[in-house]
Amino acid sequence: MSILLDEHTRVVVQGIGRQGTFHARRNADYGTQIVAGTHPKKAGTTWEELAVPVFATAAEAAEATGANASMILVPAPSAKDAILEAYEAGLELIVCLTEGIPVHDMAVVYNTLYPRQPDGSFAREGRPVLIGPNCPGLISPGKANLGFIPESSTKPGPVGLVSRSGTLTYQIMHELNLAGVGISTCVGIGGDPIIGSNFGDVIPRFAQDPDTEAIVFVGEIGGTEEQRVGEWIHATIPGTPVVAYIAGFTAPPGKQMGHAGAIVREGGDGGETAADKKAALEELGISVGTNPTETAELM
Repeated sequence: MSILLDEHTRVVVQGIGRQGTFHARRNADYGTQIVAGTHPKKAGTTWEELAVPVFATAAEAAEATGANASMILVPAPSAKDAILEAYEAGLELIVCLTEGIPVHDMAVVYNTLYPRQPDGSFAREGRPVLIGPNCPGLISPGKANLGFIPESSTKPGPVGLVSRSGTLTYQIMHELNLAGVGISTCVGIGGDPIIGSNFGDVIPRFAQDPDTEAIVFVGEIGGTEEQRVGEWIHATIPGTPVVAYIAGFTAPPGKQMGHAGAIVREGGDGGETAADKKAALEELGISVGTNPTETAELM
C-alpha cells in the first residue's frame, strides 16, 4: 500500500509548457496515469507529447477523464487561481510544484481549502489534500510519481518519508536505498511559510498505512512544527520506529536559509533552531541524525 498516490491515481496537469511537459513525460514514463492537460487557449487539441486531450479548465478535464488529482506547474502569479480551479473541480489531491507564490496568495488558498472552524482549528476532514507549493511532489515507488523526485533514488519498501527539503529528500532516499531500505511513499511538503500539508497532516496517514512500518521526517530551522508532530508521535504511535533529520545547525538567527520558511526569528520565543528541535525530539524518544548518512543508518 501507499498513501495519497498510487497506480490508480488519474492526473490532470495544469501548466503544459516546457517544464510541465518535461516532468509530466517523466512521470508518465514511470507509470503515472497522466490523463489530461489544461490550457485555455489550447482546449480541444491534443497534448502531443503525452497523447492526451487538452481542456480549458480542470473541471472540464475531471468530468471528461475521471481525473482525481492535479499537478500544477504554472508561473507564480497564476498559481493561486490554478489551485483554486483544481479545488473547485473537486480533485482529491492537488500537488503544486510552483515556487515564489506570494504569501498573501497562499493565505487565500489555505483559508479557502481549509476554512477556520468555531474552535479555531482549520477544517481538514473531507477536504482536498494540497501538497506544496514549492515542493518536489511525491512518489510511491513502483506505482506512481508526481513531480520532480528522481525514481532512481529509491525502490518500494516499508519506510514512509516526508520532508520540507527537496534536495535532502533525494539524498536521504539515496542513502536509504544504499542501505537496502525502500520507501512506501515519499512526500515533499515544501518549505514555504504557508503550505497545504505539514508533518502533522502526512505522518498520521503513514501511521494508518499497514505497509508503512517506519517513518523518516526531514525538518529544518524555523517554526516549531517538528516539535508538535514529535509530541503526536510520542503520544500516539510510540512503538513505531521514527527517525528525524533537521537541516540548518550552522544557520545564524535572522537569515533565511534557502526556503522562505527556513529562518530563525531574532527575538523569537525559541525552539526554532536545529539544536532546539533536535533536543526536543530526542527528549520525546525520537532519534535525530546529524547528517543524511547518519539518518539513514539510524533507520
